[in-house]
Amino acid sequence: MISDPTPDAVFGHGFADVIDQYDWDNVIAKVNNTSIEEVDALLSKQSVSSTLLSPEELGILISPAASNRLEEMAALAKSITDRRFGKTISLYIPMYVGNACTNKCVYCGFNHDNPFRRRILTMEEIEEECKAIKKLGPFQNLLLVAGEYPSLCGVSYLENVLKTCRPYFHNLTLEVQPMKASDYERLTSSGLNGVVCFQETYNRKAYKKYHPRGMKSHFDWRLNGFDRMGEAGLHKIGLGALLGLEDWRGEAVMIANHLRYLQKKYWRSRYSLNFPRLRPSESGFKPNFIVSDRDIVQLSCAFRIFDNDLDISFSTRENPFFRDSIIGLGVTSLSAGSKTEPGGYSHPKEALEQFEISDSRSPVEVAEAIRKRGYDPVWKDWDVIFD
Repeated sequence: MISDPTPDAVFGHGFADVIDQYDWDNVIAKVNNTSIEEVDALLSKQSVSSTLLSPEELGILISPAASNRLEEMAALAKSITDRRFGKTISLYIPMYVGNACTNKCVYCGFNHDNPFRRRILTMEEIEEECKAIKKLGPFQNLLLVAGEYPSLCGVSYLENVLKTCRPYFHNLTLEVQPMKASDYERLTSSGLNGVVCFQETYNRKAYKKYHPRGMKSHFDWRLNGFDRMGEAGLHKIGLGALLGLEDWRGEAVMIANHLRYLQKKYWRSRYSLNFPRLRPSESGFKPNFIVSDRDIVQLSCAFRIFDNDLDISFSTRENPFFRDSIIGLGVTSLSAGSKTEPGGYSHPKEALEQFEISDSRSPVEVAEAIRKRGYDPVWKDWDVIFD
């Protein structure tokens, strides 16, 4: 039996103390009741002077009414993106180092109850993966991913992983279980640059049914993890929600509120957003809410207009046509050549994937698709000397 090692009493303070002032149903109702006049007024204002918008104004841009102004939003988002980031798209690649997990998330292939052999890569295997990735393309941005199993894949293990990967990559980001601020501080000394974490859903009432057991079942612990990242002084903090669990418009406004809170409190950190949609996995889970391509385009454009400086990323969860089409419409980075199983680059198909990828093109093919859109693929955009 899996025990939950952290009691509610030690979760600490953070955005979890703030989120309940935003009523989920009221947020969605307000967005859905937005008028086309409100949309036009906001777009007119932003086209003249691009100011920092409030979460309520983000709600206007993701409203059903705003979907009738998607072309205007796309043009404005493209103008802002090109002006702020230039005609460039940063490329990164994920490395899955472990698929063992104590959680029982109902939608995930790594669910603890799924009967398959678990694998945690050794440092020798991780170095093999690094070498295999370098043969795919000149990547310098590496995202390290693992299931949440602190006793096997805790801070000491991750420290060794970072030290092993650091000679091969300039920019190292983690997507693992939320940790204490002191653990994040420790890992920055081993080369950690940023952390990506998904709250999955910001709907507190619905959260438990998707995460019934394991540390991830504790809504506050996970949500306050972003505060701990900020307290540790991480260079970059990535957040988002898993689209398809709950109403995507509700998730978007909650993300906007969370982001503004973090930016005000931890202003030295940079921030990124990712909008993953549910993909088929060993769990067999089906989305409760369908999020269309048009919805995702509206979401990406809205967040670019909402905040000009955000990094916005799309992974190989999305299909090639969509990923090519979204270039210029808010996005600043794409993954390429992804494998979602441990050891997938050096020894493919020897372990279970977390989910099925949709864009199976090689990194070279993705880079060429970016060039055909009039943009330049960027393999390296950060170094410790910049900090």
